[in-house]
Amino acid sequence: MDVLTIIGQLINTTLVFATALIFTSLGGIFSEKSGVTNLGLEGLMIFGAFAAGVAGFYAQDAGLSGFGAACVGVLAAMVFGILVSLIHAVASITFKADQVISGIVINFLAAGSTLYMVKLLFDGAGETGLISGFDKVNIPYLSTIPLIGDVFFHAYPTTYLAVVAVIVTYFVLYKTPFGLRLRSVGEHPSAADTVGIKVNRLRYIGVMLSGALAGIGGATITLTTTGTFSHNTISGQGYIAIAAMIFGKWNPWGAFGAAVFFGLAQAVRNYVQLFAWTQSIPQEVIYMLPYVLTIIVLVAAVGRSSAPSALGQPYDPSKR
Repeated sequence: MDVLTIIGQLINTTLVFATALIFTSLGGIFSEKSGVTNLGLEGLMIFGAFAAGVAGFYAQDAGLSGFGAACVGVLAAMVFGILVSLIHAVASITFKADQVISGIVINFLAAGSTLYMVKLLFDGAGETGLISGFDKVNIPYLSTIPLIGDVFFHAYPTTYLAVVAVIVTYFVLYKTPFGLRLRSVGEHPSAADTVGIKVNRLRYIGVMLSGALAGIGGATITLTTTGTFSHNTISGQGYIAIAAMIFGKWNPWGAFGAAVFFGLAQAVRNYVQLFAWTQSIPQEVIYMLPYVLTIIVLVAAVGRSSAPSALGQPYDPSKR
């Protein structure tokens, strides 16, 4: 296998791993731009992966094609993500609970409840049944370009959708009245309230959007790389997405670049294993690579990233 082929496959694998991080970090941006800290992205991804696995399996069992069953799985993940995110929204916005603790509780709830439900639904098995999921698709004409075609234009539908989501998110946040209002309640909620903007309503919307996108992020892993859901399907991807959001300075394009960087770290880990370099490098060190890079990036981002001014601060309209 020549060097160019290896590089091409490495980039293509990077995009596969980055896809879930892109969706989830975009979800985090919607929530945190509205002023609500969301450390529950890991749990929302787990619930999304679980919903996609269960709904996709039963849809496939009912006779739908692999693509149709996968689409059902994505929709189920979105709905499940929104419903679970409402728990965080009610706790942190309506009842003004500590937003960090609320997010961590979502993570613990996801880890325990999904494993229990999988065993309940699949006769004690620790994972869902196998799902055909999405297949890689070629973009007409572009996919025939030597090397570049195989790298960028032969990918899962979810990867193309993730790029579209970045463009749409940037447009919505920075080019629409809704985006301006959402950002205003995360920066100066009392000033936004003074001009008639419903602060808590917009924060609910921001958190729900984060649930929908993080749910899709979890679903992409189940429906592309693993083909099933188990307790270790996500394995910290939600925390890496939080790091991508922070490193990207709460900007959709910045988060996209950071997600690709972390996706590269995971792709390199896989290639190190593939080419049996583990003879000289302990396997545990290889598995640590993406998470060590996450810590290094977060340390490097300290003092360089500016979060929304009112992030993590509950708002009481009666005290403005």
